[in-house]
Amino acid sequence: MRANKAMEKQQNSLPLHVSHVKKSSLIINRSLVLLHFTSLAFLVYYRVSYFFQVSNARAAPLLPWLLVFAAELLLSFQWLLGIAYRWRPISRTVFPERLPEADQLPGIDVFICTADPTKEPTVEVMNTVLSAMALDYPPEKLHVYLSDDGGASITLLGMREAWKFARWWLPFCKRFGVKTICPEAYFSDPENDDVDSGNAAFIVEREKIKEKYTEFKERVTRATEKWGLENEGISRRSRDHPSVVEVIGESDNEAANQEQQINNKMPLLVYVAREKRPSHPHNFKAGALNVLLRVSGVMSNSPYILMLDCDMYCNDPTSARQAMCFHIDPKISSSLAFVQFPQKFHNISQDDIYDSQLRYIFWSLWYGMDGLKGPIVSGTNFYMKRGALYSVSMQEGIDLTELKNSFGPSNEFLKSLRQNSKPSRYDNDSSSTLLQESKFLASCAYESNSKWGEKVGFMYHSLVEDYFTGFKQLHCKGWRSVYLNPERPQFLGTSTTNLNDSLVQGTRWSSGLVQVAISKYCPLIYGPPRMSLLESMAYADLGMFPLLNCLPLWCFATVPQLCLLHGIPLYPEVSSSSFPIFVFVFLSALSKHLYEVLSTGGSIKIWRNEQRIWMIRAVTCQLYGSLNAIMHKLGLAEASFSATNKVADDEQVKLYGMGKFDFRTSKMFLAPLVTIILLNIAAFVCGAIRSTIITGDWDKMFVQISLSFYVLVMNYAIIEGMIVRKDNGRIPPSVTLSSALLSGIFLPLVSIILRH
Repeated sequence: MRANKAMEKQQNSLPLHVSHVKKSSLIINRSLVLLHFTSLAFLVYYRVSYFFQVSNARAAPLLPWLLVFAAELLLSFQWLLGIAYRWRPISRTVFPERLPEADQLPGIDVFICTADPTKEPTVEVMNTVLSAMALDYPPEKLHVYLSDDGGASITLLGMREAWKFARWWLPFCKRFGVKTICPEAYFSDPENDDVDSGNAAFIVEREKIKEKYTEFKERVTRATEKWGLENEGISRRSRDHPSVVEVIGESDNEAANQEQQINNKMPLLVYVAREKRPSHPHNFKAGALNVLLRVSGVMSNSPYILMLDCDMYCNDPTSARQAMCFHIDPKISSSLAFVQFPQKFHNISQDDIYDSQLRYIFWSLWYGMDGLKGPIVSGTNFYMKRGALYSVSMQEGIDLTELKNSFGPSNEFLKSLRQNSKPSRYDNDSSSTLLQESKFLASCAYESNSKWGEKVGFMYHSLVEDYFTGFKQLHCKGWRSVYLNPERPQFLGTSTTNLNDSLVQGTRWSSGLVQVAISKYCPLIYGPPRMSLLESMAYADLGMFPLLNCLPLWCFATVPQLCLLHGIPLYPEVSSSSFPIFVFVFLSALSKHLYEVLSTGGSIKIWRNEQRIWMIRAVTCQLYGSLNAIMHKLGLAEASFSATNKVADDEQVKLYGMGKFDFRTSKMFLAPLVTIILLNIAAFVCGAIRSTIITGDWDKMFVQISLSFYVLVMNYAIIEGMIVRKDNGRIPPSVTLSSALLSGIFLPLVSIILRH
């Protein structure tokens, strides 16, 4: 007895998690910072000395020199902000086997958001729901909520069908210790690491469950096809429908009988479609999440929330227990807002030509932010403390009127704000009252005259509600977060695999980030009084990077090339003592990126692909996103949100797998790319001929010739799409022709400006 108590005491004293400073990365990063900073100082000195020269002795006109200098300063400023990520990167390890017994674990509410069944297939969404229900966590403490912003009947039907299949799937996963708890992923992979793969009973049961899943999938697919034919007006319907809240399975007698028969508890499963009217702002995803916060508050009110995108399924059953290693640790629990897991994707090709895996963020930046006070809220895959989003709790002395002004008029919801307040498990006796209250909480008028989205819940006024909420609502108020990246991916999703979706998504992200950067909540202004300087720099780098990328890259892609065409040098000649400065700065930037790619398991090809897509995004989606945010600030445009398409096109998937760009996208995106490539071809050819054959001043123009050559080599895929390829994914000849004509019109105008 004493031995057992001693063992229990020792186990309780062991840490639930440990952190490790990445010392090798820290030393390399800080050394590179010192070298790069020194070289930038010499570069600035060279540029500034131009202004002290006699005007007749200047090698270049003032305007192009100023433009290039401004571009260099902007990129240098962005590099300076990025130092924050590299200052103290850390990694973490957890020990979930040291957690207390199941009855001592806190409850978890799972939030899953979907908006459009035509872009987010119902079968895929239901797989995410099923994987969340199958987490290795006490089922009576697990509650899954699906927000259907489209108010689509097919999604509700899919939920009912998913519940029926879950009665078979969940016991199977629990009985045989299944690790891949998403049924589609499990049955699609013949090499699943099943513990009982040689067990005869397991094989029989697996085939039985597979048959049940096939039937479930066929029913949902047939219903989806029928729904698609009958609901061509879905776009209007998704913006105008009443609130619907339904607890799935509560009236299913067959389910109840079987559940009682096999003695298997099921997590609570709730469908929520908030009311949407054209006359009321719905605040995009942040509005849907705040509705889920309120509805779940009166139904389950779990202290922790798992947020999932509808295509991001749970790939491992242990993520909840891993997150609890931080949340229930008394040393950090009081100040910890959320545990962030990385986004990883099951449909990424080996080359990843669109950088769809977001390697730089989840394999580099978030480790650095974790060394400060933690990463930002990353949209999905995080376990959040509910109280961190509320800012206040109902304590003695707090005025009820003040609470209603903040949280709205629902007395039932206000009761949920009490610490340790938890409704009894949903039952038929309370169903009618709770459902009516939930529909009221999901109405579009509920937030009127309240502080939802302003001081309570997920923040409004930005298309990137995750970034804004993490900054204003959490980190600026003293909360911290942690980043956990286990060896086995805890979540897997579907990423963009074509250029159009990648650029549309990038435009939305860029617009949302710049909205915050140019507002009164600019991290460099709002942040420093409320958080450390390094944290403010990290947030500022994320918020300002679309602007700090698009402006300099547009300049470097055009101004040196135009000057090259007219024989105007903007850089020191090869024999100059200043020439090595520019070479070092260029090679330093490239080598830093190459080191980060190789150190995270990437390759030279991945490095090249990331360089290329960085350039493409800068001159297209980041430019348009920044312009959209500025116009919105001036009242000239409205913010808009479009769900990213998750429906795979066979030809697009084939091109992506082959490492070929699919250029079937808007001319708005293609025209800048083609124009820049045509300009660089002309500049390289004409500049090389002029400098080597006609004038012989190649040493003065060497940097500009090399710059044009670098742009063309790194973006050969665009040249290939313009000239070589004949498939459907090529760049239409009409775009190339129109871009060439526009270039021919503007070049003479630029020539006049440069001469003056």
